[in-house]
Amino acid sequence: MKKIGILFGMEDTFPQAFIDRVNSKNEKNIIAEAVSIDKVIQNKGGEYAVIIDRISQDVPFYRAFLKNAALTGTNVINNPFWWSADDKFFNNALADTLGVPLPNTVILPSAEHPNDTNSNSFRNLKYPLDWEGIFDYVKFPAYMKPYAGGGWKNVYRLENKEEFWEKHKETGQLVMLLQEEIVFTEYFRVYCLGSKAVKIMQYEPRNQPHLRYVLDGPPVDKKLLATIKDYTIRLCKGLGYDFNTVEFAVRDGIPYAIDFGNPAPDADINSVGIENFEWVVEESAKMAIAAAKKQKPGKINLTWGTFMKEAVGLNK
Repeated sequence: MKKIGILFGMEDTFPQAFIDRVNSKNEKNIIAEAVSIDKVIQNKGGEYAVIIDRISQDVPFYRAFLKNAALTGTNVINNPFWWSADDKFFNNALADTLGVPLPNTVILPSAEHPNDTNSNSFRNLKYPLDWEGIFDYVKFPAYMKPYAGGGWKNVYRLENKEEFWEKHKETGQLVMLLQEEIVFTEYFRVYCLGSKAVKIMQYEPRNQPHLRYVLDGPPVDKKLLATIKDYTIRLCKGLGYDFNTVEFAVRDGIPYAIDFGNPAPDADINSVGIENFEWVVEESAKMAIAAAKKQKPGKINLTWGTFMKEAVGLNK
């Protein structure tokens, strides 16, 4: 019997719906359940063929558990090693190599020295930085946000340099991105599962969370939708994420990728709506079942993106 587990935290609607949907399909020798952990011993595990990870970004103990599980043969979705390694700035740089349009973006050193460092720790950093060059490249208005953050935490919209200096001081030891604002006419949030199943959703990020998913929005150009689907698959294959959302802001008919490293994206019925919820429950169940059937006990069964695959190939 192969088990599919889901590891989750405070969310309520998606995990049980996922479990029920997998089990309702009555696949031979496959069952789904909530992951249960009573101890974690090095290089011991293998109870689960597949684990859907919804919470390890907030619980380091779970991330360590998942890496150990992956070593013993579990296909962890999403890959916990890559999830530990990537960040929004690198993702932007990788997207650029994949030919996906992006807002102009730079990374900034933290406003305050990290703990256990002093000015000598930064002797390779020019002082002052080329702030004028940075501001000329990004331009204002701009957004400043953590390079490894999420959930709209510590995100600032800045009108000018004066606001930048004022707000940057508030960020403390956080490493921030400064990013061009894309003044958009359309905005989309896109589920992508298994780097092939795509659900494009009209979205309004300026609304309250429960009002962001647009119902009965205006018709969308089919060519634009095809381009968004193409860019979404490129990004998810490049990163190696099997469960992800990608956001696009459309300016002058061009979809710019704004945020595309969301390996535990919102899937709550109360925010995404019934139609989108039904889609993600069904497609995630099918993806997990397919992964369980392919899983080889005792082997590494993780998904790696094209970036990592090509890097390893070049080093052979």
